[in-house]
Amino acid sequence: MDTVQVTLGDGEVRLQVHQWGTGVPVVMVPSLGRGATDFVTLGERLAAEGFRALGVNLRGIEGSTGPLEGLDLHALASDVAGVIESIAEQPVHAIGHAFGNGVVRCLAADRPDLVRSVVLLAAGGLVPGNPPVGPEFGRCFQLDLPAEERVQAIQEAFFAPGRDAAVWLEGWWPEAHKAHLAAMQATPRDHWWEAGVAPILIIQGLNDRLAPPANGHVLRLTAGKRVEVVDLPGLGHAMLPEQPEAIAALVIAFMKR
Repeated sequence: MDTVQVTLGDGEVRLQVHQWGTGVPVVMVPSLGRGATDFVTLGERLAAEGFRALGVNLRGIEGSTGPLEGLDLHALASDVAGVIESIAEQPVHAIGHAFGNGVVRCLAADRPDLVRSVVLLAAGGLVPGNPPVGPEFGRCFQLDLPAEERVQAIQEAFFAPGRDAAVWLEGWWPEAHKAHLAAMQATPRDHWWEAGVAPILIIQGLNDRLAPPANGHVLRLTAGKRVEVVDLPGLGHAMLPEQPEAIAALVIAFMKR
């Protein structure tokens, strides 16, 4: 893995991008308030299969900077489009995990010329969990809490039973979480929900409390045959650290098709 900085527009926004491999580019956008290092295993697998994986840290994450006030998904999608135009220089496969799925769906809607296909990991946005995730979600971002309490909160909100939530103890960005959540809330769902016209693969966990599988099946009903849905047992919202090899195999097979 190597890392580059991409300066956008007038220089007010600088995004840090992690890179793996060479070949057809794949842009990856992470979960709410988390960084692109969540994609290390997937990035390495993509590189081994001849793809160039680009993990984009959104504003406020790791080494990425830029205004965090007054954002919507269109602004964040425009940032990702700037990365594609600056360093990919051709249309990409776009992967979004959790919150990142809203960004890449908005990218595909706003800039269909830049998107070959869309992969949605833990794709929510419409159907709430039952029971919904409660205060444990907020405790994940309270970095001053004891580690044991935060791991328990992460387990309850993000991981399937029996998985090791301690692997996600680090890597949370509270200020970015607030700004990006506000960006999602500021954007009407119909601006991004159907992800333009690109082919879509949805991978979702049957134990996902934040984005229950009904979300993917609703999208398949509304967007039609261009949507493929895969439901995986024993998988929660964290997904990438829970079943990395299964997810990589599904993603690579879809992109090669």
